[in-house]
Amino acid sequence: MRPGGLNRIGSIALAAALVGWSNVVLPRLESSSRCRTLVNGAVGVGLTAMAARRYRPGELGLAPRDLPRGVRVGAVASALPAAGFLIAAGIPAVRSRFRSSRPREDFFEWVVVHIPIGTVLAEELMFRSVLSAVLRSAWPEKQALAIHAVTFGLWHVHPARAAGDNILGTVAFTGAVAALFEALRARGNGVIAPALLHLTVNVGGAVLTRAAAVDWIYASPPTR
Repeated sequence: MRPGGLNRIGSIALAAALVGWSNVVLPRLESSSRCRTLVNGAVGVGLTAMAARRYRPGELGLAPRDLPRGVRVGAVASALPAAGFLIAAGIPAVRSRFRSSRPREDFFEWVVVHIPIGTVLAEELMFRSVLSAVLRSAWPEKQALAIHAVTFGLWHVHPARAAGDNILGTVAFTGAVAALFEALRARGNGVIAPALLHLTVNVGGAVLTRAAAVDWIYASPPTR
């Protein structure tokens, strides 16, 4: 364990707290989506500020000197899904697979504010910055990655339930995503690389869902 860092019990307590925040506390906030976004982002920033008292910027994946490398790695990693989304958006048959409902009325706010702040910023600071630093300092590499992946998977239980998605499938998928993001963190020497990929995938999915929903409106017969 790194001197000054959390021990194994503390690291598990942090992981459990993150799971509880996403699945118990955040859903019960009687507030607007804007408020929840800002609260989630503030918790990510606040948790990172607290961790900065125990861990160096490099350990948190936030060293300024590593920013250019992170941008390069993140841009390369994001290029393939970005191209895939652009191609899919131009093919009606593919767009239809993303059809879920009518377009969100707050779509532009969703992709400009809610996804970047409430999802990407919050989750990357909580997980790829703080939790990663804490687990790496307290556990061997493989155990740290396993705990990280399980925690990130369980983080998505309530969102999966709210969306009507398969919970076990969501947990398994997002756990695998966490492993990929951690690999990008290591490759890019920081959180910016996984953050860029995270942002690309979430915004791309939102845009495709919007396009499919708009198709549905135009294809639907007018009501009388």
